[in-house]
Amino acid sequence: MMGQVKSASDCVPISGARIEVWMAGPDGVYGDDWRATVVANQDGRYHFSSHFPGNYGSRPPHIHLIVNASGFRELITQHYMVPGHGEAIVDLVLIPAQ
Repeated sequence: MMGQVKSASDCVPISGARIEVWMAGPDGVYGDDWRATVVANQDGRYHFSSHFPGNYGSRPPHIHLIVNASGFRELITQHYMVPGHGEAIVDLVLIPAQ
């Protein structure tokens, strides 16, 4: 998974955004081995590599994300992977804090 963190107000990249990622392991069980924190570079770009997430109960494969950056509201979201695709481009858009 890769992409760019941007501001919702003007699409300017947000450098230093902190992206927490977690998912079920290949066996469908969540655990600390399937968690990571990634920091966006100076262009707001990030990259995360891992296994294809396992099914969790009746839910299709997905990756959880929490994104934080100074001056912006926290974003909590999920990305549902497309079976058969080993790569995804996911831009993350943050709303400026009021």
